[in-house]
Amino acid sequence: MDKQKPHSRKKKSLGIGGLAVIGGGSVAVVALIAALTYLQIGRQYKEVFFPNTIINGMDVSKKSIDEVKKMVSAGIDGYQLSIKERGDNTEIIKGSEIGMEAVFDGSVEKLLEEQKPLQWGKHIRNFQNFDIGTLVEYNQDQFDKAVSKLSCFLEDNIKEPKNAGISQYESGKGYHIEAADEGNRPDPDKVRTLISSSVMELKPEVSLEEGDAYVKPQITSDDPDLVSQVQALNRFVNVKVTYEFGDKKEILNGDTISKWVGIGEDGKAYVSSSGITAFVKDLAARYDTAYKAKVLNTSYGKTVKITGGSYGWKIDQSGEADALAEIIRSGESQERVPVFKQKAASFGENDYGNTYVEVNLTAQHLYFYKDGKLVLDTDFVSGNESKGWSTPAGVYSLTYKQKDATLKGEDYATPVAYWMPFNGNIGFHDATWRKQFGGSIFKTSGSHGCVNLPPVMAKTLFENIPAKVPVLCYHLPGTESKTTSSGTVKNPGITPTTGTTTTTAPTTAAPTTAAPTTAPPPTTAAPTTAVPTTAPTTTAATTPSPQEGPGGDNPQEEAGPGVSQSTGKKKKGPGMK
Repeated sequence: MDKQKPHSRKKKSLGIGGLAVIGGGSVAVVALIAALTYLQIGRQYKEVFFPNTIINGMDVSKKSIDEVKKMVSAGIDGYQLSIKERGDNTEIIKGSEIGMEAVFDGSVEKLLEEQKPLQWGKHIRNFQNFDIGTLVEYNQDQFDKAVSKLSCFLEDNIKEPKNAGISQYESGKGYHIEAADEGNRPDPDKVRTLISSSVMELKPEVSLEEGDAYVKPQITSDDPDLVSQVQALNRFVNVKVTYEFGDKKEILNGDTISKWVGIGEDGKAYVSSSGITAFVKDLAARYDTAYKAKVLNTSYGKTVKITGGSYGWKIDQSGEADALAEIIRSGESQERVPVFKQKAASFGENDYGNTYVEVNLTAQHLYFYKDGKLVLDTDFVSGNESKGWSTPAGVYSLTYKQKDATLKGEDYATPVAYWMPFNGNIGFHDATWRKQFGGSIFKTSGSHGCVNLPPVMAKTLFENIPAKVPVLCYHLPGTESKTTSSGTVKNPGITPTTGTTTTTAPTTAAPTTAAPTTAPPPTTAAPTTAVPTTAPTTTAATTPSPQEGPGGDNPQEEAGPGVSQSTGKKKKGPGMK
């Protein structure tokens, strides 16, 4: 009989599937435990508030209704609010002053009832805030009275807010923006609202500054309009205008301009036209020389003061004021001379320069200096003194030159070869009808006001004198002459430009007070602008014929030996005996 082999057992492997069954069971158990734990924890939130719950500013996390009410009641007992004011001042309002008390109307209970316990996990990190407004009440009248008694509302303690503004002008620096001043005037409505909310939340302190409870300035330093205004004003006052009057200068800068500028009702910067006008008027008062007396060191070695006449500088005040206003508005500094209505040869007291005609009405003799050098001197015949036609003294400007003009009066029309007016219809011209010049002829047989010259002298003067040259007419006692001349060229240095002119020998002796052959040095500096050597000759077609002289009643021109226009009969002209 064969022996049987013992039965051998084989071990079976569980495999991956078997392990998964065991592992899956464990996870399920863990999850089940976690779920049961979450549910267990959640049950408590039927009685208390979720974590991170704030009601009326109080943290009621995990607090029950009773605990919340105790918190409110405890907060009211002995409650006081510390009010921090601007300027480090602090005031206190006590709950007892305003009749504070706890009030529970079921709102807290309602909040707890609306909680969903199973959502407690969402609030572990997330806050929820509620403002139910019914936990605390106060007596409104007592509250208003307590707030109104705060020292911050006392007028003696209040400093008004001040808007940012424009500073006063500072020489050399201009204008800048002065910062606003916050002041400390509280806004009553904002203060009451801020204190009320703090009381309702049982806060221990509140800051009026942080609560934005003060009245604010309306304009701050960064206000665009204010910035623009300051920039505009500084553009005006930073202008420097240097006026040049020969050697003298007048500097206009912000120190003066600042008195003319301002901000208008429209908020725009302006420059006062009245200020500019007054400034230009002052310039004219100091630098205008027209119609003012002139001092002349005469060819006789004596000094005379000449009054009358219009010669000299005269500022166009309206034109210059307009130009200056534009310069200031532009903000561009510059050097300039004013706009002139009338100009002279040079700046300074003696504005006639060193090219001029010197007319001694007493001596009946004139001198013409050009660039300080004597060009000619000659006797002449001026206005008839006995008839009231005397040539007026004064300083004038040669108006223009004209060849072959016709001088007209009430009953005459006299042609002349050279016409050079300087005072209205009074001027220099040749007088071919005269044989003698100088002396005392003018007293009874003078002209209608013009200065009658020997033809050769008139021609020489005409060919050398430019327009606008000053003519200085004066009286100088002690230079009277009883002698006359025929108009012969007296200055050997003068040669007529067209051949030699032969003149009749004088019938009387030479003047006892002969003019010097050379002129003394001029008393004024040379003109700052070159005087033209010759003036354009004006033709009869473009220049009005000379008419009667100033006043109209008395003709101011030499009639000459002409023929009466009404009868055709020969008649004596002025100066003809």
